Amino acid sequence: MKLVVAGLNHRTAPVEVRENLAFGVEDLAPALAKLRNGVGAREAMILSTCNRVEVTATFDAAGPSEEVIVAFLAETHGFAAGSLAAHMYSYEERHAIRHLFRVASSLDSMVIGEPQILGQLKQAYAQAREHGAIGGYLDAVLTRAFTVAKRVRTETEIGQNAVSVGYAAVELAKEIFGSLHKQTVLIAGAGKMSESAARHLERAGVTDILITNRTAGRAEEMAHVFRGRVIPFEDFPGRLEEADIVIASSAAPGYLLTCDHVKRAIELRRNRPMFFIDIAVPRNIDPAANDVEHAFVYDIDDLERVVNENLKGRSEVAKRGEAIVEEEVDRLLARLRGRDVTPTIVGLQEQLEAVRSAEVARFRGKLGALTPEQEEVIEALTRGIINKIAHGPISELRRTAEGSGSSEAAGGSSDLVNLVRRVFRVPERDR
Repeated sequence: MKLVVAGLNHRTAPVEVRENLAFGVEDLAPALAKLRNGVGAREAMILSTCNRVEVTATFDAAGPSEEVIVAFLAETHGFAAGSLAAHMYSYEERHAIRHLFRVASSLDSMVIGEPQILGQLKQAYAQAREHGAIGGYLDAVLTRAFTVAKRVRTETEIGQNAVSVGYAAVELAKEIFGSLHKQTVLIAGAGKMSESAARHLERAGVTDILITNRTAGRAEEMAHVFRGRVIPFEDFPGRLEEADIVIASSAAPGYLLTCDHVKRAIELRRNRPMFFIDIAVPRNIDPAANDVEHAFVYDIDDLERVVNENLKGRSEVAKRGEAIVEEEVDRLLARLRGRDVTPTIVGLQEQLEAVRSAEVARFRGKLGALTPEQEEVIEALTRGIINKIAHGPISELRRTAEGSGSSEAAGGSSDLVNLVRRVFRVPERDR
């Protein structure tokens, strides 16, 4: 079996590409079914966030892998496979495990140390499991990734003073306005990023927060926490002029605000400027609205500069996290290789026991009547011979598995498994 991760993120693809590859909750069941039944993956998981879209899958060792994932993503979202491939990365085996551990530990995030990605990865795992796409191999890798993330957060200071996308959005607003004390802010969406933005706005001195959300009850809950005012979702495009700053973080599949909405709001404000910060993927605000005079639209990629400023001086913390990841990759690989040779070890023992039992039965008639003590001696003698024969290959299988962290050693482990199976006529068995 071969483990593969293929996808793109904020470093390899701009937001206009990422948003067109995003998967909604309703898309997951057919997409996972297609990966398994159409593409040939044995197990599969799809992680889709504002900053990355990744497919993690296992394939038969001799089968195709990353190229079929690129083709799957291209076909699913109407891209040309060649143009999409230019934005994608792929990892196999050890490198795939390392990547998953780094993602779970937020070492691969735009915001190093942010906690949201672990929850998003756990949700992707739960959804894939719910749809029957998680088997023993991915289960072992992903549950270990969650443990590694906890260890990195516990043993390093990576989570301390970590910024969030919401923080970066508010910092950008402060750069634009200076003091936010007298500004009115409209937040579209009531998810975790919106909550984070509202919390930072409150700390920045904003006292007038307007909140809108497709689910009115969630908007009311958030308004109660942050002492804000609720605008009905269907009304908010017509009330844009009330806001100086609009932060959009809704899960809506299309644009909530068009150029016409923005143009009308600017006219009603008599050309007083408005700032739009769109941290949703897919985007909530038509990027062409940035061409409207006195309207300034920023998307999630524009926040990277703010984030990078905050990350200066955190490299030592990240190095310690990377060291933990490498250590845990070695540990998991040893476990997985050990598990890979277990069916061969069990099969070898069963095959030798079958030979022993058959030979004892064949000669039993020539031995005449035996006392129970003599029966025990024969059983012990023959079992002892079989155990000594099995000891060498079993020890070598375990030793090779434990030391097969590199791809070359892993290949040696596989060769030894195949050799033992051929020499001792060990039948294939399901794992």
